[in-house]
Amino acid sequence: MAENKKTYIMDMNILFSKLMESYCEQLLKLAYSYVKDKQAAEDIIQDVFANVFEHWDSFRGDSSYKTYLYRITINRCYDYLRSATCRKNYLMNSFHSIINSNTPEKLVVENNDKYLIGEQILKLPLKYREVILLYYYKDFSMEEISSLLNCPVSTVKSRVHRAREKLKIKLVNINNERRDEV
Repeated sequence: MAENKKTYIMDMNILFSKLMESYCEQLLKLAYSYVKDKQAAEDIIQDVFANVFEHWDSFRGDSSYKTYLYRITINRCYDYLRSATCRKNYLMNSFHSIINSNTPEKLVVENNDKYLIGEQILKLPLKYREVILLYYYKDFSMEEISSLLNCPVSTVKSRVHRAREKLKIKLVNINNERRDEV
């Protein structure tokens, strides 16, 4: 009996290590896309894996490990975004960005199209940002996103469409502004 328990614990540790190795970086990027703060994203992922390890028995197997970890990460991001800590960090970051605004390095990075698109995606409202990131950057299907966000597939499709339209308008406006500057 003791030998079976020891083998079970070793198997769980191996599985958990493989999950961390496989998904840690992806989950960190996902968390960052929600909270827009590297340190907070790292803390969230650490918390996610600690909770998953602690409550391993609650995984029912209704979804893949990937979907399970993404759902927990998204929920944890929502919790963070509702917290007082988030509001305090947002105010401090806004203050620092005003102080350090027009350095030559920042101007070069801002002119990079990929950076510009990513920046505009991060400025979208959360419900649009999350579907764009999950669909285009994480390669989830509409059905998987629907499951992750607990909403109908039609809602996911609608949000993706609206997000693309919002991005298109923002990028056209930015390009027009650039043309006017020249």
